Amino acid sequence: MKIVLENLTKIFPSRDKKKEEVIAVNNFSFTVPDGKLIGLLGPSGCGKSTTLYMISGLQKPTEGKIFFGEDDVTNLSAENRGVGLVFQNYALYPHMTVRQNIMFPLENLRGADKLSKEEMADRALKAAKLVQIDELMDRKPSELSGGQQQRVAIARALVKMPKVLLLDEPLSNLDARLRLQTREEIRRIQKETGITTVFVTHDQEEAMSISDMIVVMKQGVVQQIGAPQEVYDDPVNLFVAKFLGTPPINVFDGKVEGEKLYIGDTAVLDVKGVKDCEVTVGIRPEGFVLNADGPLTCKLKSIEVMGRDVSVVSAHDNALVTDIRSIIDADNKVEAKETVSYSLKPHKVFLFSKETELRIRF
Repeated sequence: MKIVLENLTKIFPSRDKKKEEVIAVNNFSFTVPDGKLIGLLGPSGCGKSTTLYMISGLQKPTEGKIFFGEDDVTNLSAENRGVGLVFQNYALYPHMTVRQNIMFPLENLRGADKLSKEEMADRALKAAKLVQIDELMDRKPSELSGGQQQRVAIARALVKMPKVLLLDEPLSNLDARLRLQTREEIRRIQKETGITTVFVTHDQEEAMSISDMIVVMKQGVVQQIGAPQEVYDDPVNLFVAKFLGTPPINVFDGKVEGEKLYIGDTAVLDVKGVKDCEVTVGIRPEGFVLNADGPLTCKLKSIEVMGRDVSVVSAHDNALVTDIRSIIDADNKVEAKETVSYSLKPHKVFLFSKETELRIRF
């Protein structure tokens, strides 16, 4: 099911008469392709969950329209949209078994959609098998791990055979290992079912690892849309560059003079076609190349061995971050001296306008 969002805006009234209204989502237009998994990504308060709730029908947009396929569902109630919604806190009924929790949405079906008890039990078992919890059907939620509870919530959303699956930060309450396992399961389930899925998260690693496309948001405004790797490799502004990446991008004060990029008093890179100006420089951690004669010299703080890679932590007077993190292949030996010098990979270096924070390409 294709989802089309046209100029979607959500404004919440101020609770204090003296304050302005809150624009949670501002003129959001986007088409979610049929059968794809889309990640809505951004910091807390950026409008991603509000967008999800408008798609689900739990909140009505102030302006704009929502289409499922060719059908305008903007004013359609949530129960009639054919969506499955999974919340961050699972929202399972503690007094019910896994089987009863999964079957619950089916018990509310009426008219032509009403199912017999046998049909409901069959559907519940199929949904449980899909998320690999069919052996836990007689347990109560309190007897399950966090990951198992989340799978029950997903099975409950899938049992209605929804046209659209909506996931609101479904992994936030899990530990690191369970998050990894469960996000892989979500991707597997989405691939197997082919259900159009919208996944809300503030964790960029989650979004990049399982999404076909990501939508990066800030203060209700879409910043960039694209395939995860494309957005990482080609950010349109400083916010996107800083939000994506682990470790995060290293940021410096810089200037361009005579088509050369200077960090401090040293020319570190040729930037043909860029006019003289002051810039903000972003360098990805993997953009540094150890070179004793390299133009960028930093004060060495520590060396962290991480197996296949080495993380070199350093400092520079023009850095806008406390620690500069450079990811170096473990085959390269880093000498424990006072300073470390680098050459730079041009495709891992980004320039941004000081005034607008928009990308300056070279």
